[in-house]
Amino acid sequence: MLVSKEVIKESGIQFGTSGARGLVEQFTSNACAAFTHAFVASIQSQFEFKQIAIAIDNRPSSPAMAQACAKAVEQLGLEVIYYGVVPTPALAYVSMQDNIPCIMVTGSHIPFDRNGLKFYRPDGEISKADEQAILNAMAEFEAITDLPVLTVSDKAASQYSERYTSLFDSQMLIGKRIGIYEHSSAGRDLYAPMFEALGAEVIALERSDEFVPIDTEAVSDADKQKAKNWSKEYNLDFIFSTDGDGDRPLVADENGDWLRGDILGLLCADAMNIEALAVPVSCNTAIEGCERFNYVTRTKIGSPYVIAEFDALSKQYDSVAGFEANGGFLLGSDVLVNDKTIKALPTRDAVLPALMLLAAAKENPIYELVNALPQRFTHSDRIQNFATEKSAAIISEAKENPAVFLSKIGFENLDVIDIDITDGLRMTLSSNDIIHLRSSGNAPELRCYAESNTNESSQELVSNFLTLLVLLK
Repeated sequence: MLVSKEVIKESGIQFGTSGARGLVEQFTSNACAAFTHAFVASIQSQFEFKQIAIAIDNRPSSPAMAQACAKAVEQLGLEVIYYGVVPTPALAYVSMQDNIPCIMVTGSHIPFDRNGLKFYRPDGEISKADEQAILNAMAEFEAITDLPVLTVSDKAASQYSERYTSLFDSQMLIGKRIGIYEHSSAGRDLYAPMFEALGAEVIALERSDEFVPIDTEAVSDADKQKAKNWSKEYNLDFIFSTDGDGDRPLVADENGDWLRGDILGLLCADAMNIEALAVPVSCNTAIEGCERFNYVTRTKIGSPYVIAEFDALSKQYDSVAGFEANGGFLLGSDVLVNDKTIKALPTRDAVLPALMLLAAAKENPIYELVNALPQRFTHSDRIQNFATEKSAAIISEAKENPAVFLSKIGFENLDVIDIDITDGLRMTLSSNDIIHLRSSGNAPELRCYAESNTNESSQELVSNFLTLLVLLK
């Protein structure tokens, strides 16, 4: 017999900002089974269930990982419901409606040589405490020697689509030309029918048979140019895309300019008349500056931290939500939209913010809605293949003496007027610019975020900082 804690420890797989992540070769059948057994053991005393739902993204390694998880579920005498390739929020939504736990096999936006597992209790995404319980579980199980054949159910896809198409008038998008940048997104077969059901003319763009690691917080120059080209070539009003597992949106306006995720989240929350927000510390300060919300609280980066704030906020406010700099929108309470109730979905979602933005843009172009906000511009990028230990050392040095650190890397003419160590190091400078450094929770990367009064200066800050930090590598 194998023991989950020992197998997980030996695998080297770790929990990141959201989910367990590691190299594909680390996710052996036994490692996947160990996580599955440990997950079930960690929640069995709190919930009664006879089924577990599983779904995957389009990574080449995901099907076999799902089969290994399914085999573990079968070992426990539970029934597997397999939804195949669907967005993470689709799996989470249908499972919450059925009051059963679920497992999503996905590495989200990270490269295809890596993968991961996301776990959901019957009441939603697991917490950081739940992650620790999984790591500490001593569940015994037999080694995986064969993998089951899985039959796909379309229930998750259909219920997820119905959640949004039923919320709006079927003519809402009449006259709109919408491009869907499909690449390898887990939801690429769902999005066109959803937008078409609301009246839009849809143009499919660049589907890929190979996995494409779209990072909505660090959009490549190539993808920026693609959006502009597509917008002009097809006369598009809107471009929609997501990351690999469909929980982080990437949308472009009438000019083919990709919106930053936190600006999209702000506009969505405003359109939904959300009273209280929980957002990570990395988000744009325009959220507070626009004065459209009764209360805003800042958290560590990662959906579990945002979700953890919802209970307290719901005791004081009727409508609660959150979003991240990557654009993923988390609905923390039931909310009325068009006199219809949309149920809470406390996990990142890509479709809701896109549709709410389109609904808000019926009278004014998207770029005008953006320009009406306080003009603060954010940018982010990362140094890849940067050892986590090196990132930690740099951030520790900067925390100890920010002024000396700034001077060391060539920013000696600026003073630090405020420091936030909620997650990494976020420094407000005398120039009114903001620089935020943190180590990625999902991969060996050092991330740099900047906020400034112009788009150009925010990009320049990130570029200069990362260039100088590479020299410290």
